[in-house]
Amino acid sequence: MLHLWGRTSSINVRKVVWAVQELELTVQRTDAGGQFGLVREDDYLGRNPNGLVPLLEDGEVRLWESNVIVRYLCARYAPDRLYPEALPARFDAERWMDWQQTTFNQAARIAFLQLIRTPAEQRDDAAIAASVAATEPLLDLLDAHLAGRAYLAGDNFTMADIPVACEIHRWYGLPLERRGWPNVERWFKTLGERPGARGVLDAALS
Repeated sequence: MLHLWGRTSSINVRKVVWAVQELELTVQRTDAGGQFGLVREDDYLGRNPNGLVPLLEDGEVRLWESNVIVRYLCARYAPDRLYPEALPARFDAERWMDWQQTTFNQAARIAFLQLIRTPAEQRDDAAIAASVAATEPLLDLLDAHLAGRAYLAGDNFTMADIPVACEIHRWYGLPLERRGWPNVERWFKTLGERPGARGVLDAALS
């Protein structure tokens, strides 16, 4: 049985939960990180020296880093369905997964931390504005990419859609005024209707 460590308030844990549900796998999940602790205990650090969540064990396989875990699960349990085997399609999906972590998340996370996890009297309005200014052009880019495409990597849902949609879910959950991105919104609505996304794309931010 799969064993997943991590609290579901974490965007990175939610990615893995969605992948597990999409693949209809059985998983044992242990709350860890944040108010649940565990991640600084010797046993956990022996499994994941970063002291972060998520952590996945699948038999003898032990992995941390959320997008890597999503890749692994899709490659092992849904080859050539969620994990494209043809190299052009696979690396198209890989590209968007990396973009989520290295580009979109870096732009958007400050607004999330300020608006959701920082008391109102301590918020930095300039930092929020800078985060919004950095994120909106990325949404323009994503919206243009999704014009004429059902999913990020083409006509089929793949591993690429999971992390990017989790990031969009977090952004759309912020108390911000924003202009519309019709292709992003159409794609996100379609993903929200997938049974595997339940409890992920319909969850409140915390």
